[in-house]
Amino acid sequence: MKAAVESAHKRSQELGVERPLVVGVTVLTSDAATGDTSKLVLERARLAKESGLDGVVASAQEAAMLRRELGKDFVIVTPGIRPAGGDAGDQKRVETPASAIKNGASYLVVGRPIVQAKDPKAAAENIVKEIVGVV
Repeated sequence: MKAAVESAHKRSQELGVERPLVVGVTVLTSDAATGDTSKLVLERARLAKESGLDGVVASAQEAAMLRRELGKDFVIVTPGIRPAGGDAGDQKRVETPASAIKNGASYLVVGRPIVQAKDPKAAAENIVKEIVGVV
């Protein structure tokens, strides 16, 4: 993880661009939660932070814990985002956009609820409305 951060820093300097955020994956949202999931997510997130990563990819269900434990500047990217009443598909640990934001997510990953919608534009607009309603 340290090498990834160092490489991103070096290459961005060579290109004269801002360094991209470097995040690590904790536990996939397609994995079912077990009694140890939160503990494992926190352990991996702490290792990521200690290694210099900007943040992690983690379920919105762990976002509040990560925000509390790792601070307001730690980036939390949350996949498995589904609008209220949306189909979870293969995702086991899903949350609504509003819930993810309230839990402390920095960025939301929303794929299938938009790309598989009959009206993708309307689906995206509804998700944005839900986010705006809580920020």
